[in-house]
Amino acid sequence: MTGFSSFLLDRDAAARAVAMALPMIATAIDNKSAGESGFFYLIVMKPGSSPVTSSFEEAILYEHALGDRSKWDADYRSFAVAKARVAWRTGMDSHIVQEQRPYLLEAGDTVLWGSVALDGIVVAASGADPWYDEAFAGAVALCMRAQAKAAAARARSQGPFLPQG
Repeated sequence: MTGFSSFLLDRDAAARAVAMALPMIATAIDNKSAGESGFFYLIVMKPGSSPVTSSFEEAILYEHALGDRSKWDADYRSFAVAKARVAWRTGMDSHIVQEQRPYLLEAGDTVLWGSVALDGIVVAASGADPWYDEAFAGAVALCMRAQAKAAAARARSQGPFLPQG
């Protein structure tokens, strides 16, 4: 498959976005105000990628775990991956698919929600209550979008086109 690669958002940008949101996420996970598990997992997909341009596995850009994985009471990574797959494939938040467009679900899809699709940026989370999974995934996606806007503004000061290669 021919893959799409965002010029402005790469793995480092995803790591920075997670780092920006992490203090909020870690506090909520540690004090269990966002759910009882005490564990958390994030998946960030390559911005702009889709089933047309790449396989799901190729489209995973970045992953981050909170908590000792040897003590997990469930496979939070698998849940996050499943949520990411629904949002990535449909281009919609998993809650929207689950509640408003369930006819878009395929065999094997999760019925859990907690992922966002924001302007081609897909982030999924697992470990908190689903509304907090969604909020934390959204915070990471918004931080990524902000980074792209800042990078585009810097690029405009250098000229009318992004550099080649």
